[in-house]
Amino acid sequence: MQKNTIWITGSAGRLGKVLTKLLKNATNVKVITTDTDLDVTDSEAVKQYATLCRPTIIINCASLSDSAYCEEHMVEAFRVNAIGARNLATAARKANAKIIQLSTDDVFSGMTAVPLTEFDVPDPHSVYGRSKLAGENYVRELCPKHLIIRSSWVYGETSRDYFSQVVSNGKNGTPFEAAIDRISTPTSTPVLAQFVLSLIDKTEYGIYHASCEGSCSRYEYARTILDLMGYDTTLVTPVQAERNGVVISTLLENLMMKLTGTYEMPNWQDTLQAYIASL
Repeated sequence: MQKNTIWITGSAGRLGKVLTKLLKNATNVKVITTDTDLDVTDSEAVKQYATLCRPTIIINCASLSDSAYCEEHMVEAFRVNAIGARNLATAARKANAKIIQLSTDDVFSGMTAVPLTEFDVPDPHSVYGRSKLAGENYVRELCPKHLIIRSSWVYGETSRDYFSQVVSNGKNGTPFEAAIDRISTPTSTPVLAQFVLSLIDKTEYGIYHASCEGSCSRYEYARTILDLMGYDTTLVTPVQAERNGVVISTLLENLMMKLTGTYEMPNWQDTLQAYIASL
C-alpha cells in the first residue's frame, strides 16, 4: 500500500495539534506539518513547499478564527481564510492531491431555526463567516479532489475557546452570563479529528457537515460544563443576547454522513463528558 504524504497546515492550532498527534501514530502515513513557519498567504512560498514535500493530501487547519478580531481586521481575515485556502487549493491541484478544507457553521446567517444541511445556501453575516465561505469557494473551484468540512462550536487544545472560559470562571468562582438565544452544537477536537481521519483513504468529495448530534444554547452548554467539572452551576446566569426575541441558530445537520453511510457522530453531551474525563 502506497504511503500517503499528509501536509497539515496550522498544525499548532486546536485541531491541527490533535490531527498531528493521531497521524504520527498511524502506519503508511508520512506527516508534514507547518504553522507560522510557512505563510499560507504567500502563493510562491506555498508552491515551493508543495513542490518540495509532494503531498498526496493537504489538510488545511490554518485559519484566523477569532470572530471579533476578524471584524476589526477584515483584510487580514480574508488574506488568511480566503487567499490562504486559494493558494493551498492551487498547490493541491498541481500535485494531484486531495485537499481537506476545515470550515465553520458561521458560513450561515443563523437566522433560521431549522437544521442546516450541506445543500442549504450559505449567507454569512460576519467577516469571519464571509472569509471562510470565500475560502470554501476557492477550494471548490480550484481543486477537483476536495473535501470541505464544516463544524460548530469546536473546543479543545486551546485556552481561548468558550469551553476554557467557562472552566476558568468555574475554577475562580467568577459569576458570568450565557445566552439562551444562541443555539448550536458543541463539538470536541478529538471527535472532529477522528471524522477527518476516517475520510483520508476514502474517495468521498464535496461538503460534509461534522458536528456532534443534538443541540443546546450557550447557557445550557456552560451549565453542563460547570456541572461535569464539579463547579457551582449558579455561577452562570441565563440572558438574552439578541434583541426583539431573535434566536441565532447555526445547527448543522450531518446529512451527507447519513446519505453516504460514511460516519456517525456521537451526542454532544456524551462527547463533552468523555473530553472532561480525559483532562
